[in-house]
Amino acid sequence: MTARRLLQALPALVLCCATAAFAVDGDEPADAVPPADAAPPAPTAMASPTMSYPLTANPKPMSFDFGPLGTAYVTGVLTGLAYAQSNEVPGDRSSRADLSNGQIIVQTTDGVVQYYIQAGGYSLPALGTPYLTASDTVDALYGLVPTAYLKIVPNAAFSLQLGKFPTLIGAEYTFTFQNPNVERGLLWNQENAISRGVQANYTSGPVAASIAWTDGFYSNRYSWLSGSLAYTFDPANILGFVYGGNTDRTTHVTSATPLLQNNSQILNIIYTHTGGAWTFAPYVQFTRVPKSSELGTLRSASTWGAALLVNYAVSPQFSLAGRAEYIDSSGSATNGAPNLLYGPGSNAWSFTLTPSWQIERFFARVDLSYVKVGSETPGLVFGDSGTNTSQSRVMVEAGLLF
Repeated sequence: MTARRLLQALPALVLCCATAAFAVDGDEPADAVPPADAAPPAPTAMASPTMSYPLTANPKPMSFDFGPLGTAYVTGVLTGLAYAQSNEVPGDRSSRADLSNGQIIVQTTDGVVQYYIQAGGYSLPALGTPYLTASDTVDALYGLVPTAYLKIVPNAAFSLQLGKFPTLIGAEYTFTFQNPNVERGLLWNQENAISRGVQANYTSGPVAASIAWTDGFYSNRYSWLSGSLAYTFDPANILGFVYGGNTDRTTHVTSATPLLQNNSQILNIIYTHTGGAWTFAPYVQFTRVPKSSELGTLRSASTWGAALLVNYAVSPQFSLAGRAEYIDSSGSATNGAPNLLYGPGSNAWSFTLTPSWQIERFFARVDLSYVKVGSETPGLVFGDSGTNTSQSRVMVEAGLLF
């Protein structure tokens, strides 16, 4: 089924899943007593896909016992969005409605050999870039199975992943439902999202480390080395360092593989603090693209950026998330520097405010965002002529996490 047909079927699917959700999540009578041979309680929400605040996954996922093959858990997400924006670029629209997620997730969590499969339609809205519909996103980026990997888990401290999996880089995740804001930010536009390859993970006390050998920006050329190191001081304070970079020069280009970013090096420093109803996640990011005749870059270029992600849980059902960020690129058009933003030497800042409501498995939220560009190259910014230096968006997303 195409993303367009999924969107047309969205109301019926939501109604169907709603009935199932309330049947699963409904309260039992106060005097209900489980039989002595009842199955053990259902597990808590799946750890994958990773979800930051404030949305929460289904704490009672469906499960199927396949005997010697183990127990498989089935979860999913069905969401739609609508937006209106100013200064749209040619080919984009001032307003639109679309499917943002129509995905089923099947995974195992026990045994030495485990697997994870995430399949379906999705769109990946990001600030300061034209919106790409779900059907076009699937065709242009990661296909109908954006994530699928085997996981070898010989013990509690070590695991090995092989297949298509999320990047280690950045503080925001790939799909809309994983993040506090509907749209990803300006810094996310410099990062890869899904890669193919192998990744090793190790935990020991407060230390968690991962290292991955992948194809970077989905290039199908395996020359990217990435690593992350996180230290948990206590449950409320975590500090992480993430690095990734191409160890070679890769000239392969597709809609999922931008030439310059795929040949870059990226460093993140990410801190997360939680206290009461508040969550703070400031991070900084540095990227660099080398001078290379093979890439056609006459000079090296770099970006640096900083962002602050904040969430306040007003109540168990309502929260307010905010994001402020700034990014700056080096060079100028006169010295032949490559363009990493809105022209060589350009910069941008943004602000996003997202109130969210979640009741049982349903949620709804609104993104209010603003992007402002400086030191731009005319023709590379917003509006019909590419000369408008700001863009505002209102985006609404609603759906079901089942």
